[in-house]
Amino acid sequence: MAYNINDGEKKKFFVDENVFLPTIAVIKTRASYLDIEVVVGKYQDFLTDKFKQEEYCGVLVQTPDTHGIITDFSDFFKKIDEKKHNTVKVVASDLLSLTITKSPGSMGADISFGSSQRFGVPMGFGGPYSGFFATKKNNIRKMPGRIIGISKDA
Repeated sequence: MAYNINDGEKKKFFVDENVFLPTIAVIKTRASYLDIEVVVGKYQDFLTDKFKQEEYCGVLVQTPDTHGIITDFSDFFKKIDEKKHNTVKVVASDLLSLTITKSPGSMGADISFGSSQRFGVPMGFGGPYSGFFATKKNNIRKMPGRIIGISKDA
């Protein structure tokens, strides 16, 4: 979606190294078909001269991360916005943790997603598993159509 928000003009996407490994694998697979380069590294390094932020359509972080660490990305997102490169800020989050932590939107995220399985069908029960996907109102029309549109089978 970050690629779509930037009208396909930026061909790189940054992922923090502490995002869950299955999430990174899915992103790399999907990005490969769109010729998007996925760069994995420390989110703090994204703000250094090592990365040309204007080349990146988005950046993904996670809280709590793969080590269970909860991070407030407000300052990180603010610094990204100061560059004015329209880099989409994405947070992978856990719904239950959001009951006691700062929400991705209040941190400055443009998109948030995650699993809500912990509130639904148990993993060993056969699924389906639920998830959530949220974005700012001005990005709603850039969401994949199968998520927000009406599908009709023949």
